[in-house]
Amino acid sequence: MSTDVEWEKWGQQDPYYGVITWDKFRADKLDDAALADFFDSGERHVGNVLASCRRYIDPQFAPTRVLDFGCGVGRLVVPFAAVAAEVVGVDVSPSMLAEARRNCDQRGLANVALELSDDSLSRVQGDFDLVHSVIVLQHIEPVRGRLIFKRLVELIRPGGIGALHLTYGKAFFPDTFGQPPAPPPPAPPVAPPAPAPAPRLLRRLLGRAPAVAPPVAPAPAPIVEPPAPGGDPQMLMNSYNLSEIAFLLQGAGIAKFDAEFSDHGGELGVFLFFHRP
Repeated sequence: MSTDVEWEKWGQQDPYYGVITWDKFRADKLDDAALADFFDSGERHVGNVLASCRRYIDPQFAPTRVLDFGCGVGRLVVPFAAVAAEVVGVDVSPSMLAEARRNCDQRGLANVALELSDDSLSRVQGDFDLVHSVIVLQHIEPVRGRLIFKRLVELIRPGGIGALHLTYGKAFFPDTFGQPPAPPPPAPPVAPPAPAPAPRLLRRLLGRAPAVAPPVAPAPAPIVEPPAPGGDPQMLMNSYNLSEIAFLLQGAGIAKFDAEFSDHGGELGVFLFFHRP
């Protein structure tokens, strides 16, 4: 299953609920009040992010160019555009980007560029005072997400700040420190039973025992993913190894980071704030 394909399905089918999974943001329930709440939550988040940047790193921090990775329908692009001269939002879903463009146009925002994302962020030009992402990397397989994380760090201009969120474990696996328990070891192979001795007369005629065909192992049953409740597209929740993330940061010359924990329905995460010297 491709997470990119599933995310585009969310963009076509239920884009606001795909961004924040609260029932009031379902397409069939999204009235004006719910839409206002949706964008109010974005304003609060951007305010909190900027406050954390100023508390941890630079009390005078005022970004002029912001990148929002995984911008969806523009929930955070809109408030970022109110405080920065230029905002670039990237997303892998064309349908999400189309909805984000409508939301920006309705508000008369001329300082927002929206680009289709890929793993190398090839359409993103230049560097940024603030590179931001929240509740996005968790939906990307870590083997891809690590490379994207590294690229996001590279897009921070010297003196700029990264504010990047990812998940590292699940609260419902406390005995294994948030990680899924290891599967049980496979059962040892069972030797096929020895063939029964051939009748004496048959051995005398053939001069040897007749060949016995080896048992044929049954074909493995195919793995079928259960359908999502209510016909929703799939939404994978991936955990990242924080040691690997720290390795990437240190390799990029980051001297330190500050962290804020998050918990989205048992999906445990960390919001990292760091300065690129």
